Amino acid sequence: MSFRKQQDDHYETALDDVIARCGGDTRGALKALLAANEYLETELNKLHTAIEAGQIPFRTANASRMLLN
Repeated sequence: MSFRKQQDDHYETALDDVIARCGGDTRGALKALLAANEYLETELNKLHTAIEAGQIPFRTANASRMLLN
């Protein structure tokens, strides 16, 4: 099975779950997903702002790998 197929299956399962949690209301599920995405974007922007202000140290992927070795 290709990676793309596995990803598609994962998305299908996740969508089915969200729709089920919204009582089968597809529009409600879309609204919930959009709200979750907006929340995550806000949190990401806060994190970027904190990193730029020096409140949170920034580590690159290379720095993280060096710490693991």
